Amino acid sequence: MTDWTTADIPSLGGKTAVITGATGGLGYETAMALAGAGAFVILTGRNEAKGRRAIEGICQRFPNALIAYEHLDLASLASVADFTRRFAAGNEQLDLLVNNAGVMALPKRQQTEDGFEMQLGTNYLGHYALTARLLPQLRRARAARVVNLSSLAHRSGAINFDDLQSRHSYRPWRAYCQSKLAMLMFSLELQRRSLAAGWGMTSLAAHPGFARTDLVANGPGVNTLRWRVGRLLQPLLSQSAADGALPTLLAATSPAVEPGGYYGPNGFYEMKGPPVPARIMPQAKDLAASAMLWDVSATLTGVSFDEIAAAA
Repeated sequence: MTDWTTADIPSLGGKTAVITGATGGLGYETAMALAGAGAFVILTGRNEAKGRRAIEGICQRFPNALIAYEHLDLASLASVADFTRRFAAGNEQLDLLVNNAGVMALPKRQQTEDGFEMQLGTNYLGHYALTARLLPQLRRARAARVVNLSSLAHRSGAINFDDLQSRHSYRPWRAYCQSKLAMLMFSLELQRRSLAAGWGMTSLAAHPGFARTDLVANGPGVNTLRWRVGRLLQPLLSQSAADGALPTLLAATSPAVEPGGYYGPNGFYEMKGPPVPARIMPQAKDLAASAMLWDVSATLTGVSFDEIAAAA
């Protein structure tokens, strides 16, 4: 079987894609490939200067690229609402939403604008609210897809409903693992609910393995044992951001993906290699916990998929 590469991406002319956290790293590489295949790509991020540089870099490679930058801070529900209002005003439909943005293992507990633990708020709750608010545009597209970025870290994750915001006990990696497990559970639950409600879109998840990005470079507390070991093993076990984006791109574009699928690298411990179906840990398949997380997320964010679908 031939390894899947960006050469396998079909023509995306006429398609509109939104990518969160697309001014660098995995998001930038994802935007590059989708723009190269002809999609109109909206990069989102928190830094306009980085956004301009990202657009310049993509246009240098693909001079005819259809690409734009929009401000979006996933750590602010107000910013999420503002972005979705602007998007809806200028776009009837959305073919592809890539929920990519994230922060990793912040050494000290921080809070979002809305009082959420920063990793849970940015990596998961912001994306939950964004996807819900974009539901009308996703439903108007033919065969829309939502791709949610999880991580190998989901394997060590657990959803602590008794201390979801890590107010009583904060550990950087535990909070990160919880946020990435939440993203995978959200992706699987979104697929189930889309089928049940007839929303007509496909939800998938992906992880990049051990990719060399700014998230890895700037995220965890420096000089921890885990960090030092990771730095030593990086040349052997890691892959480039471009290769790390391949599972996302496969999930976003391949006609052969399974609805509700999860994709990652095929190498040792899924750290690097061509994209293939990835391992999903049992806690991500817990239907009761997934339904509870969905309901808690609606309460925390004040955003309901069902209410938005009914109003559309």
